[in-house]
Amino acid sequence: MAEPAAPPMFPEVSMPFPFQRLMRSWRKMEGRWSRRNRSIAQAQGRRPPAAGIVRYFEGITGLRAITMTESANGKRRLNTGEGAAGEFPHSLPGSRTEVVLFDNSDQMVQSLGSHDEALRYIEEQFPAVNFHVRGNELSITGPASDVPRIMRLLHEVRGLVARGTVISPAVLQQLVALLRTQSLQNPVDVLTHDILSSRGKTIRPKTLNQKTYVDSIDTNTVIFGIGPAGTGKTYLAMAKAVQALQQKEVSRIILTRPAVEAGERLGFLPGTLSDKIDPYLRPLYDALHDMMDPESIPRLMAAGTIEVAPLAYMRGRTLNDAFIILDEAQNTTPEQMKMFLTRLGFGSKMVVTGDVTQVDLPFGTRSGLRIVEEILQGIEGVSFSVLDAADVVRHRLVGDIVNAYSIWDETQRSRVKHSAGAAKRGEHA
Repeated sequence: MAEPAAPPMFPEVSMPFPFQRLMRSWRKMEGRWSRRNRSIAQAQGRRPPAAGIVRYFEGITGLRAITMTESANGKRRLNTGEGAAGEFPHSLPGSRTEVVLFDNSDQMVQSLGSHDEALRYIEEQFPAVNFHVRGNELSITGPASDVPRIMRLLHEVRGLVARGTVISPAVLQQLVALLRTQSLQNPVDVLTHDILSSRGKTIRPKTLNQKTYVDSIDTNTVIFGIGPAGTGKTYLAMAKAVQALQQKEVSRIILTRPAVEAGERLGFLPGTLSDKIDPYLRPLYDALHDMMDPESIPRLMAAGTIEVAPLAYMRGRTLNDAFIILDEAQNTTPEQMKMFLTRLGFGSKMVVTGDVTQVDLPFGTRSGLRIVEEILQGIEGVSFSVLDAADVVRHRLVGDIVNAYSIWDETQRSRVKHSAGAAKRGEHA
């Protein structure tokens, strides 16, 4: 008795040309395989000949995606220096498959991170996309809206690897944030803009706003960096100051802060004058130690090449040929801000940094940083760079905390405004 015919491995499905012609050829090949040979192949873990070319996935139509070899459909792959891979011309609606071909295993490891930690981060960001690594190839299959974004991300990753950047989840997070801004700036140029290299550490901007801030320091004389804690406004300014000193663009660095307690009353501190003011200036010392040889700092300070002093010491001086940084400027009064800005001499550059949401001045005292933009707006050579929670480069929670406080402040202001309006309407009633 004849055995019942086995169901075909490749059922009839509706698909675009030229797949119909190819499928007919493959079905003929399938017919030449007896059931016995097919069973043996499956028991040994081997695939039928055509299965190496066509993959079936369960779906509504029975065929979700077809991935062909490069020789079969001529699909371009993302090679070194290529802007983007060509589209798979016959993908089904809503799905897309791309293949990234790495030159060698070293390039692949550098791009996907140690122990694939970078790849795992990408998988977390795109849960609907399937990734398959085989040899030096990375196959990406998923929604048509996600796959091009991943290909752009991997293209930028390869650019960073080519410039010697170590790929980590933190770098990928910065890269994803840059791509979301849809800026005309090349993300690779932003993340590889080296300012200073010291003690095996390279200082560079990590966000688009930070890059804009650094460029503003290069092109202007008086620069205001305004933003919340952790956005790098003081650190990057310090790096530019050390760079200017090393390149002999200035002959000295002057760092200053107002000596204002952060909501506390410390009373009379013991010790010399230096002992009293050093706690206020400690963050500036810490940044200096990150960027310079610690043994050279006392020598440079003794020679006057680096000066760290409270803001009150700036009155009556003219600062020539110097890179001057005023930190925590939100704690200056309008009169102090005017005094500081008028210390500017020939060949000097001033950077003023502060966070207008953390003013520690006595109640009722205006912050000089809050009103200076209204006063100096439009003056040539004066620039204002604003950073926000997206530019926080500390722990992830710092950005979340900054956002939470911003939302709370907006809510409080809305309530006060509403209450004032209600009271006013009540008076006229």
